[in-house]
Amino acid sequence: MAIDSLAAYSSTVSELNKQNTQATQLKSKLNNTSVSTATDDELMEVCKDFEQYLVEQVFKSMKTSLVPKSEDDENEYVQYFGDSLYQEYAKNMSETGGLGIAQMLYESMKRQ
Repeated sequence: MAIDSLAAYSSTVSELNKQNTQATQLKSKLNNTSVSTATDDELMEVCKDFEQYLVEQVFKSMKTSLVPKSEDDENEYVQYFGDSLYQEYAKNMSETGGLGIAQMLYESMKRQ
């Protein structure tokens, strides 16, 4: 039982570190993009990246809180590829118009 708890803790810490790395990279990209000197395409790309990250986090939160556990959730491959699947869902969603968050953020940045 203790070994299972340790493995679950290690997996959770690993996932948090990966999310923190993604957030740090996004923050760095946002901080390094100057609104006054960036092209419209660069600004929109940063806004889409932010929306993609946000949607991915929403999907992951929904998975952990709303979807009942199944036997497949115990499989480490499903856990690994599940994260990749959420990343692809978020990427496809942001590329096909998304939720409109990127567009609103872009317009807000252009006004300032």
